[in-house]
Amino acid sequence: MEIRKIGVVGAGQMGNGIAHVLALAGYDVLLNDVSEDALSGAVSRISGNLDRQVSREKITQGAKDEALARIQTTLKLADLGQTDLVIEAATERETVKQAIFEDLLPHLKPDTILTSNTSSISITRLASRTDRPEKFMGFHFMNPVPVMQLVELIRGIATDEETYTACKAVVDKLGKTSASAEDFPAFIVNRILMPMINEAVYTLYEGVGSVKSIDESMKLGANHPMGPLELADFIGLDTCLAIMNVLHDGLADTKYRPCPLLTKYVEAGWLGRKTQRGFYDYRGETPVPTR
Repeated sequence: MEIRKIGVVGAGQMGNGIAHVLALAGYDVLLNDVSEDALSGAVSRISGNLDRQVSREKITQGAKDEALARIQTTLKLADLGQTDLVIEAATERETVKQAIFEDLLPHLKPDTILTSNTSSISITRLASRTDRPEKFMGFHFMNPVPVMQLVELIRGIATDEETYTACKAVVDKLGKTSASAEDFPAFIVNRILMPMINEAVYTLYEGVGSVKSIDESMKLGANHPMGPLELADFIGLDTCLAIMNVLHDGLADTKYRPCPLLTKYVEAGWLGRKTQRGFYDYRGETPVPTR
């Protein structure tokens, strides 16, 4: 099964990063979103990120131009029906993802592979709502996509070997490393990472340390490149909370109970960098702890 043309659903932070690396690796990319502004913004961001790679001599100007030429955009989800592989990278809400796949189904080629970039939702459950559960799997990129080397490949209970092999070949062509994960809540990376972030929020909630002391302790004491609260702001506190809820609901273990303070920040709309406030306030020149 040779994959040449790939459809990407969602032109946000993850979607534009996925389109970027696919086009740079030689794939024809069709990027879809419900907003024309989101699509034009995504192409601008991809161009800017490619320029950064050119300036750092990671790629040539010619490679950048060729990559941009391989990216087309569309507001019509149905246009993705003729691609060989679809990577859904919409918001981390199961109802949204299900609706996207249901809308796509009537337009798909018989052999098109469907995948989701979900960071935590059951692949088996998403696949069961389609007409091709054997050709459905999780294709989870890390953020920021052009920089991070890992891609989690998650088989649903029905995913066949041909589908897994075809998706692994895409990861290999991107020059990234694939990790095979079983379809349990949050897979590998977020199963380990999110409880650590949640515990850092509990440490703040209980007054054990301040935002600054918690982040400095993990950076200098555990050699982490970024503190857990700083990282939570980068990921998005709403995403962190959503994944903790998936873990708590899916595994029924109280150790995954989201910290009430994390819930409170999300209720306030303080979601991190994307809203300019989270555990840090980003509205000035230098981020300032909010607690």
